[in-house]
Amino acid sequence: MKEQIEKILPTDDKKRKGISVGLTVIISGLLTLWGIYGIGQYGIALFILTPLFIGAGSTILYGLKKEITKKEAWQIGFLTLGVFTAGLLVFAIEGVICIAMAAPIGLLLTWVGSLIGYAIINKTPDNAPTTMLILIGIIPTMAFIEKDNEPTLTSVVTSIEINADPQTVWKNVVEFPQLDEPTEFIFKTGIAYPIDAKIEGTGVGAVRHCNFTTGSFVEPITVWDEPHLLKFDVVEQPEPMKELSFWDIDAPHLHDYFVSKQGQFKLTELPNGNTLLEGTTWYYHNIRPTFYWQLWSDHIIHKIHQRVLTHIKKNAENEEKSGI
Repeated sequence: MKEQIEKILPTDDKKRKGISVGLTVIISGLLTLWGIYGIGQYGIALFILTPLFIGAGSTILYGLKKEITKKEAWQIGFLTLGVFTAGLLVFAIEGVICIAMAAPIGLLLTWVGSLIGYAIINKTPDNAPTTMLILIGIIPTMAFIEKDNEPTLTSVVTSIEINADPQTVWKNVVEFPQLDEPTEFIFKTGIAYPIDAKIEGTGVGAVRHCNFTTGSFVEPITVWDEPHLLKFDVVEQPEPMKELSFWDIDAPHLHDYFVSKQGQFKLTELPNGNTLLEGTTWYYHNIRPTFYWQLWSDHIIHKIHQRVLTHIKKNAENEEKSGI
């Protein structure tokens, strides 16, 4: 097989580079489409094994029976990753924001893959084709394995101290008027953010609607302990973001991959008469590796919490001052 691969690789440097990049991108693209649309997974296969293959595969093809430096190895790896990324954008598979979020781990693992490819072609060149086949085979295998893993529910808690009594804060927690336009950069990129909140009814069974830029969270109340605790389930939710793209992207990860399950507002009266307001969201996501993507999701949820809690604080303190 090694001889067959060598036959299709030209001796001309530019042509060899083009074929090495092209073949790796085509294989990676087909595996990505299979994983996302066929198997339905955004996980280790996509975000760890695929960039490793992009780096290793392109380096092996480019450096097989040819002397290359480590610098040339990672350069060909990054060139391949760039072409692959451009393909995701051009063919409306992904948008700018998700690619930007995945970039740190993608760049790191492509570099590692390039070093692995470099080591293979220098130390065990006869094993290079076998290594490529193993990498190609393990990507969909891992996707199938991940498919059966249940996601873990996690929580994010954000708090703020408000110069108002709990009863005044409570009125502004249950529902609140339209928020100001966001100044945070993250909300200018397409990440959904809250606009206002309305409620139908009072007590357990009332339905709260927290309206975001992409739609509404429908939240039936499960605990109504005025003015201490408001807890609710989430039975409907909108898309978590609007992708930045030349096209109208409706990627699978915008549906049922980031799922909010429950939320609550806890109000605690402080000794100084102020109120400590805590907002909590329980959620899970079907995107792996969890440790990496949870950094993003926790950060975004904190920003959403801060936006809402700051708005409640402003309204409650204004009411306290005016004596309403």
